[in-house]
Formats: sequence, C-alpha cells, structure tokens
Amino acid sequence: MKIAITRSFMGVAAVAALAVVTGPAAWAQPKDVVIGVLYPLSGPVAQAGTSPHDEHFSTAMFDFIREFQAKKGVKLPTISLFYEDTLFGSDSAKVQEQLAGQQGYKVVEKIAYRARSTALTAEVQRLKAGGASVLLPTGYTSDAILFVKTARELDYVPPMVIAQDAGYIESDFIAGVGKDAEGIMSRSVFSLDLAARKPLVAKINAMYKAKINKDLNDNTSRSFTGMIVLLDAINRAGSTDPEAVRKALLATDLKPDQMIMPWKGVKFDANTGQNELGTPLMTQWRGGQLKVVWPFELASGDVLYPLPKWSDRK
Repeated sequence: MKIAITRSFMGVAAVAALAVVTGPAAWAQPKDVVIGVLYPLSGPVAQAGTSPHDEHFSTAMFDFIREFQAKKGVKLPTISLFYEDTLFGSDSAKVQEQLAGQQGYKVVEKIAYRARSTALTAEVQRLKAGGASVLLPTGYTSDAILFVKTARELDYVPPMVIAQDAGYIESDFIAGVGKDAEGIMSRSVFSLDLAARKPLVAKINAMYKAKINKDLNDNTSRSFTGMIVLLDAINRAGSTDPEAVRKALLATDLKPDQMIMPWKGVKFDANTGQNELGTPLMTQWRGGQLKVVWPFELASGDVLYPLPKWSDRK
C-alpha cells in the first residue's frame, strides 16, 4: 500500500482530494490511496474533490444568468460557445450546450479553435455575426489574450462574457490585455476582495506573495486549500499510513473560519467523495482586479452590463 500525490489536469500544485484505486482484476486487492487533483478523478477510482468541478461551475453560470435576468429585468436568450479543442474546452462546451438546451437558451454559435492558435480572426467574425446575448469562452492564457485583442480589432463586444476560468483569470492575462479586460467575468471560487469579509484572506495572501511575488488567484487558492485539507487529515490521523489518512479525509469537517474560501466548509459526500460545501462565485474584471459579483449577497460591486463598446472606452 502506498500514498501517491498527483497533480490536476490544470498542472497546479497537488491538493487534497482522495480516491481509492484498486487492481482491475480484483477489488479485494490491497488499496493505494491517491491524494491530489482539484477535480474528481476519472478512470477506475472513487471520484473526490475539495473544489467544485467544471460541471458545477457551468451550472453556476446558468444560475447566475437566470438570477441576473430576474434582478435586472433583462432578457439574455442566446448563447455562443467558444472553446479550445482539447479535452478541457470540449468537455466544457458539451456541458454548457446541454445546460443551455435544458434551460431554454438558443445556442447560436459553437466554435472550437486550435489551442494556442496564432489567429482567431475568422472565429471572432462568426461570433460577431451570431450576436449572442452571452459569450461563454473556454481557453488558456495565450488564447484568452489573442481573443480579446482580436475582438477589439474587429469591434466585437458581446453584452456579457462569462469565462470558464483558466486563462481569463491569470495575472499574465491582465498584463497582456490591460484595461481591455474590463467587464469580462469568470466563474471562480476565490477573489482577493473577499478579504473585506474574511481577514484571513489578506494574511495568507501576504505570506504567499512574499514567497511567489504574485497574489493568490482562483487556481492557487484551491491548491492551498486542498493542501490544508490534506495536512489536517494527516494531523487527525496521527500517521501517514494510507488507510488512516483515507479515513481521516472521509471524516473531514472543516468550518468556514478555517479556510480562505467563501465556502460553508469542507465535508466529503460519503458516496461521491465530492466536497458538499464548496460553492462557486462569479467574478468580474474591474479596474484591473477581479471582483465578486455573484452570489449577490457576497458581491463587492454591481455587474458591469452591458459591456461598453470599444469606442466608448477610454
């Protein structure tokens, strides 16, 4: 028996979740405990994760759109999906298309592009012609930067943009596009403006920045929280024995004041292994910083909507 620490598909540092991997021929074989991953593992393992995963996040996007329409008295009937063609982008678009259909939205464009493309002119022209109420992009940093620059060149401004995290929340993204990021939203689980409600956020961020010279973001905050969950379980287990750690992880019951996330805590579902208490946020780039805009009771400001035309921006 052994403990293996894995990395998430996003390549972020290992974080606490757990899965019990068994031999393909016999479930009675000795079990290895695999600890790691931001999201549920795939394959012959019991799924587990501290953070909401992409399906949860996509569902939250549509929850936000529904609540925003009710709150503001506006209608957002059409959706465009714009995604890079790896498994991340394809799976994201698949779930979003299903949710759109279930909730009565019309998908006017579904555009896949080659990851790390050098040009997105044709794709952005199609998005502009489609004229969707909401654009849901999924892509990594270089693609996100190229999209924004191309959108400006072609004078394309959708009324609302909600990204699937990744490249649209990174510090390199804001460095690459600057004020042109204004108003772009992303699903998230973390934002530095939470420090106004949770002083622990500022303290941990200061420690992190002293080491890394960068602020915590959505990805690194999940990595940090996951590792805290793992270390808490090891402490309670009083051992690094895999089975003892596994049992301790399953018994995890962290409270809101023990973490930097705006969650109700960390407690794993006995059947799925997924944290029952982790909830998504929607954040929006405002003045070079990501600000929480949903859930509305946690918002530090109003949603900028519709996005201003390029000609109206200073």
